[in-house]
Amino acid sequence: MAPQQDAWAGAEAERPEFAGHYRLERRLGSGGMGVVHLARSTSGLKLAVKVVHPEYANEPEFRGRFRQEVAAARRVSGAFTASVVDADPDAVRPWMATLYIPGPTLADEVKRNGPMEPSPLRRLMAGLAEALRDIHRVGVVHRDLKPSNVLLSEDGPKVIDFGISRPKDSELRTETGKLIGTPPFMAPEQFRRPREVGPAADIFALGSVLVHAATGRGPFDSDSPYVVAYQVVHDEPDLTGVPEELSDLVRRCLAKEPEERPTPDELMAGLRAVAASYDTRVFIPGQRTEVPPERDRPQQPRTAERAEPQPAEPEAAAKPRRGRRRAVYGSAGAVGLAAVLALTASQMFGGGNAAPAADTTHGETSNGAPPWATAGPAEGTPRCSHGAGTLACVQGGRTFALDPSDGRLLWQRPVAAMTGGEKPFTAGGLVQPFPGQGGLLEALEPTSGATVWKRSTVAHRTVTVTEDTLVLARTDGTVTAVDGASGSEAWSRPLAGPGLTDLAAFPGDDLVYVTSPSADGSSTRVTALDPADGEVRWDDRLNGALRPVGAHGGEVFLVSAEGAFSDTGAVVAHDPDTGASRRIPLIVPLAQVQGSAHGNVVHLVGTGGSLVAVDMHRRDRLWTLETGLARASAPVSDGRHVFLSAPDGRLLAVDAGTGRLVGQTSPRLGDGERVVAALPAPVVAEGRVYASAPDGTVFAVDARDPAAW
Repeated sequence: MAPQQDAWAGAEAERPEFAGHYRLERRLGSGGMGVVHLARSTSGLKLAVKVVHPEYANEPEFRGRFRQEVAAARRVSGAFTASVVDADPDAVRPWMATLYIPGPTLADEVKRNGPMEPSPLRRLMAGLAEALRDIHRVGVVHRDLKPSNVLLSEDGPKVIDFGISRPKDSELRTETGKLIGTPPFMAPEQFRRPREVGPAADIFALGSVLVHAATGRGPFDSDSPYVVAYQVVHDEPDLTGVPEELSDLVRRCLAKEPEERPTPDELMAGLRAVAASYDTRVFIPGQRTEVPPERDRPQQPRTAERAEPQPAEPEAAAKPRRGRRRAVYGSAGAVGLAAVLALTASQMFGGGNAAPAADTTHGETSNGAPPWATAGPAEGTPRCSHGAGTLACVQGGRTFALDPSDGRLLWQRPVAAMTGGEKPFTAGGLVQPFPGQGGLLEALEPTSGATVWKRSTVAHRTVTVTEDTLVLARTDGTVTAVDGASGSEAWSRPLAGPGLTDLAAFPGDDLVYVTSPSADGSSTRVTALDPADGEVRWDDRLNGALRPVGAHGGEVFLVSAEGAFSDTGAVVAHDPDTGASRRIPLIVPLAQVQGSAHGNVVHLVGTGGSLVAVDMHRRDRLWTLETGLARASAPVSDGRHVFLSAPDGRLLAVDAGTGRLVGQTSPRLGDGERVVAALPAPVVAEGRVYASAPDGTVFAVDARDPAAW
């Protein structure tokens, strides 16, 4: 076969004739990483073979990225995706072969034939829900579901393209200069909290895809990706033209907060509820026209995040079950809890700040403090913090306080300012629910929940808290402090230009750290402020994209973000007195790292479940434990143990000295499994560990004796 030229942006060199044993017949399409060819195996089987662009084949970063892409595609191979047949990521030109699926993409179908009718639209929604269910079960998050990544085959829609970024076509940037996804189909958390993206982001994208299929446009439309990003985060979706019987389900998919979106199985149950005529007949696009060869192709997969593999979920009602108590207290042998709470609906949702009775507790811990578990007043996983003598929590649009000694519900109420995605704070002796996007701050009395003060602020990006002060970073780089007790502004000062600014404060340290990464991710400006008066203690620019995770002995500890996936390959200790930074590399980079420090030791956990302890003074890794969790909460340590939560509601305890797992509670998934984008970290206080679970409970166990859990 004579070599032929492929026309793609950048003018690729002459097309290879073979990829492995597979003869490449013609080009189907091209993307950011490579070109997809139609090929045949020796037996004549049609394949779609992606070959990496030659300009990337010699870059180790892209080879590593392609290996992860192949691994993700193999994991999700099944009835709803293009199955991987063969691959060679170590070839001179790395390649991957999948089954060839004839049929147009959803984007092409809508472009040629216009919006779909309700019946095929309903079957499309069911097919995509089934696809996401299977994808999430094997621990993968797609993160770029869009009409061009959905193939309409005769036996149903297929989800393709499991890579997570394209190196040349991104107009927006994350903290490290990389956009993960396509703006019109990205979830709010992909813009606000890119490190916390989970399976619920795919549900948001599914909602956007359905709007496109039903109307020919997206729920958030603009020629500017920046405007789209703002609309996704702040505005309500435009569902004009979406069939009435599907609009409620689509609206739920497009909820701003991940925990408020339905799971794939809830979507399928909802479809059966809204249309008794729903069936699973073969999906054939109506009025389909012949598709030119160049457009009739599966697109190259993209690497995806890993999420906790999820078992099949029970069918759920089409509407959210707000107000229903969901308390499951584990299987036999779990922490000695065997009774269901005796909370009535009138107690839980009666007027104002009523304090209903708490649950029944059983057993004694080794230090005499009984364990307990209490069901929250709404659905979802509660997020809690300890302070001012209470355990303050947010859950499903409500905030509430528990007595830390026995789990008794002190009060509960809605708070308009809450986003629902962050834990509350305690500052100035008052409970401070995380402020909403509008900037409303509201401080509550910790024992009654009564409002002490309210304050409107200019739109901000991040918030952190010290013992007495809330510190807010605005989108223009201005940092403002608010007195926690009175709500009055303590000080305000500009520190960085418009862009991404993050804040961090750590227990036992008297500074607030403002980090501003450069646009290209090559450096990070770190400014240390006195929260009392806003005085700059030091202001240094450090190499690399860095994020602080702790401080001790005058040093600040930061994790790096490296490569195409912003993986953490090292921990950095910065001494502001000398201006010197020392870098402790990790043996294996960690993806989507969450970390914390206790004294000189930094604990890190990444997707995949690797828990690593690094001694910053000895400049060495202490130990590594493979927990087996695809996702985990941020680790928290009391010096003796390291605690972290699992997606199924388990609390794990690891010996801080040896890295050995020494205890864990039973799962607490509840009667309707929920997937959250980020797991709330446990809270360690007064010899106890307080954790929360997807069944809606908050529970407490003895921090000193995990073996007895």
